[in-house]
Amino acid sequence: MFYRRLYFVIPDEPQAAQVVNDLNTAGVVVQHIHAIAGRGVTFTQLPSATERQRKDVASRLERLVWSGNLVLFALATVGLIASLAGSSLMGGALSVVLMTLTLATGALFALRVPDTHLDEFRGALSHGEILLMVDVPKRSVAEIEELIYRRHPEATPGGVGWSIEALGI
Repeated sequence: MFYRRLYFVIPDEPQAAQVVNDLNTAGVVVQHIHAIAGRGVTFTQLPSATERQRKDVASRLERLVWSGNLVLFALATVGLIASLAGSSLMGGALSVVLMTLTLATGALFALRVPDTHLDEFRGALSHGEILLMVDVPKRSVAEIEELIYRRHPEATPGGVGWSIEALGI
């Protein structure tokens, strides 16, 4: 299932544990809550992020898909030029269709996929703060953000990303 990943920077573990308790009360299961801290910090009360989440595999996957889309567009452009040079109506039409599809998917990707990644939080993590990543269905984003904002003013919202539970990212 596709989820939206909400990012919150929290000053310390006791406050983060209170946030986790409130999220559990609101119906967010602990498997959808992931905590990351800077080097040398270990948790006793928080669900730790997996290795894939710590390495931000989602960011790499985004770059791979984006680059693949650009390469496909470039190949379709070369195909269009070759089709025009060879007077191939079918090849030209196929190239234009492929270019249109890659342009449309690229636009959807750029405009609709939320884009927040761990690199944006390296400074906070290096200062000993905790990053809490909460995976919720798209329809619950506003409700969870409001809950955290209302009950935990010390938590700084850091943005929204995406997550695919089946891939563990």
